[in-house]
Amino acid sequence: MSTFQLEIVTPTRIYDEGEVSYVRCPGIDGLFGVLANHTKSVFALTVGEIKIIRDNETRYFATSGGYAEVTGKKVQLLLESAERSDEIDVERAKEAIQRARERLAQKHKIDVVRAESSLQRALNRLRVAQR
Repeated sequence: MSTFQLEIVTPTRIYDEGEVSYVRCPGIDGLFGVLANHTKSVFALTVGEIKIIRDNETRYFATSGGYAEVTGKKVQLLLESAERSDEIDVERAKEAIQRARERLAQKHKIDVVRAESSLQRALNRLRVAQR
């Protein structure tokens, strides 16, 4: 099967995933997948799960959004954050969910959009950690 180079870049870390056969990302207009020789393009990403297939092994990452750049034989994900499913601190994610829910219960005293966004990110991290 044909492959392409995948690199995940965050402000604090670079994941060089090497040669992969498939990546699926959470685009702002829905999920999209990339195979080798995909048309050159740029996609905006949102909170969600990234699925990577390499050597018939599947890996998952949680992301809070960013951009995907597809250029010939390489895909580069430029992300606000990315955590591999086996690196997610489940207890921390559960605590973040609880904090966000408590904030949302006091709507008149907080930034609701920020609390809802925090809740979405924490729920996503917890879901991806269960992969």
